[in-house]
Amino acid sequence: MASPSDDRRSADDRRQFLGLLSLPERRYLTDALRTETVGGVLLLVAAAAALLWANLWPHAYEAVLEYTVGPSALHLHLPLEAWAQDGLLTVFFFVAGIELKREFVAGELRTPSAAALPVVAAVCGVLLPAVLFTVINVAAPNGHPAGWAIPTATDIAFALGVLAVVGSHLPSALRAFLLTLAVVDDLIAILIIAVFYSSGIEFWALGASLAGLVLFWFLHRRGVHGWWLYVPLAVAIWALMHESGVHATVAGVAMGLLLRCHREEGEEHSPGEHIEHLVRPLSAGLAVPVFALFAAGVPVSAQILGEVFTRPAPLGIVIGLLVGKSAGIFGGTWLAARFTRATLNPQLTWSDLVALATVAGIGFTVSLLISDLAFPDDHHLAQLCKEAVLVGSLACAVVGSLLLKRRNRHYRELYDEENRDEDGDGVPDVYQRQG
Repeated sequence: MASPSDDRRSADDRRQFLGLLSLPERRYLTDALRTETVGGVLLLVAAAAALLWANLWPHAYEAVLEYTVGPSALHLHLPLEAWAQDGLLTVFFFVAGIELKREFVAGELRTPSAAALPVVAAVCGVLLPAVLFTVINVAAPNGHPAGWAIPTATDIAFALGVLAVVGSHLPSALRAFLLTLAVVDDLIAILIIAVFYSSGIEFWALGASLAGLVLFWFLHRRGVHGWWLYVPLAVAIWALMHESGVHATVAGVAMGLLLRCHREEGEEHSPGEHIEHLVRPLSAGLAVPVFALFAAGVPVSAQILGEVFTRPAPLGIVIGLLVGKSAGIFGGTWLAARFTRATLNPQLTWSDLVALATVAGIGFTVSLLISDLAFPDDHHLAQLCKEAVLVGSLACAVVGSLLLKRRNRHYRELYDEENRDEDGDGVPDVYQRQG
């Protein structure tokens, strides 16, 4: 007779990958993805506007980037470009921190078996682009290995913006996997920025910032409410982190991770979910598009595009995004599924994951940030790397779109099936059939 442990092991062996989401998780993701999709479209518009502005009126664009504002006494008299990098992206990483915390305590990553596939996929999707970039730049006499982290990031807003145009009927399981993958990717990105792109640490400021984070956590856990208290405290934590020499965006993800994201008895939403619902539109609709407006304005010419494909650093970025990200994500997912004995949803094929992994190669927002951090003293090389990020991201968007388009009719059928509600009770019929 089989023991209970054998039964559990057998159930784990049959766990389905990219299967139907639970109804609460599906509703949460639908709301989150709707906001991110709108933000992705705004991001595309902002990037296009930045390119036009930088190429038609380059002096005006540079003048705006270099315009300084802020209190000098607090060492925050910064150019607008720096405010976009250190300030606006802190909001983006704050939301990413909440997403990550929620995924691990209440979402798709709350069990090791469910977390294995997206975590392994994200890690492999970071490692392979970094390896390819490093190999290309170490082998070349004029290579720049310091930029290894540039092609490692996935831009969920940009990716969802592309999906809004070409894959509006993509099944929710594929969209959820992309979002979960990007959340883990964001955590890896902020760790890379904190460890490899921080310098000249001021320990008094870092200690004060950490003390502020402890106070933030204590007040939150004690149930103290009031934006008038938390917003000034968050600004102080951010300013001290900025002063410390650790990249200021680390403060954002740290505060997001400190929020409580599990629901207690009688709660419809946890505090983390509530705050994320309030801040996500600000992040997706304002912070990230404005950052793109200040970061994506690079000169475009035949000569510059020629350098992108002939110099090792930008070439490594293009290859890292187009080949490294897609191969790393797909290969990591396939291996994780094989070793965890997860079975793929029979309504999907591994070619669907190839298409999704290619779209995940769009590495816009964080890749642009790391381009500046990797080469702070070489403006021309940083600009070439940004150009390469745009080229690589565009290539991933085009190739991924073509791969998704060929299965669009099948996706539409799956989408209609999982959203059909013939009795009009607000619950899709597929969930009622499964009890």
